[in-house]
Amino acid sequence: MTAAAGPGPTDLLGKLAASIAGGGVKLVDLTHTLSPDFPTIVMPPEFGQSAPFRMERISRYDGDGPAWYWNNISFGEHTGTHFDAPVHWFTGKDLPLNTVDTLPTADMLAPACIIDCARQAAEDADFLLTRQDVLDWEARHGRVPSRSWVLMRTDWSKKTGRDYANLTDDGAHTPGPDAEAIRWLVEERGIIGFGTETIGTDAGQAGHFDPPYPAHHFLHGAGRYGLQCLTNLDLLPPVGALVFAAPLKILHGSGSPLRVVALVGG
Repeated sequence: MTAAAGPGPTDLLGKLAASIAGGGVKLVDLTHTLSPDFPTIVMPPEFGQSAPFRMERISRYDGDGPAWYWNNISFGEHTGTHFDAPVHWFTGKDLPLNTVDTLPTADMLAPACIIDCARQAAEDADFLLTRQDVLDWEARHGRVPSRSWVLMRTDWSKKTGRDYANLTDDGAHTPGPDAEAIRWLVEERGIIGFGTETIGTDAGQAGHFDPPYPAHHFLHGAGRYGLQCLTNLDLLPPVGALVFAAPLKILHGSGSPLRVVALVGG
């Protein structure tokens, strides 16, 4: 007698679809609305600058198009809620499959660990996530799985305008990981990527770290990814969510705005 076969892929997908339809699995949108008012990263004046999102109407049921409405849009690759590919940073420039158009589709869906730093970020805009913070999180929720996203919840997404960018004369003041933490997550936990609610995966003052901008340095040097300008991380559990992040398929693209959706059990 042979053992009964387990559920096949069709059965599993059918159950997932039924769970979504019935509310057993919820879809949480982690994406900000892309608009001209959304803050764009500001580089030092000696460097090139990213263009903000712009929308130009082509027609809206008028003489330029009596039955249709559409727009021309333009933006920098790293605008709004967006994805960083390895080629974005010099440490990842020579890796294979390092652009958004070559991103393996299997990497677009991965489990997520949510590390809640909202209290610390409210007390200190320059709060840094440390290796010890992650170890403390693991003591409560288990080891960070390999090939998972680590998303740093700070509730920064609830800020708007000047408060969100938080720029002063010496640059931005926003939370992020310290160099030891992100290197350890990449090398010892094998994460697929790191995500934040701020404009970048690095802290605002990370240009002064060793190495400068360590999240970019270590993530992309290892062929891993970044997500930034996320929102609604407060709606996700510490473990158990799946994140779907599929950037636009731009030829040789270093990143792109995208719609990030989390699947969460009800």
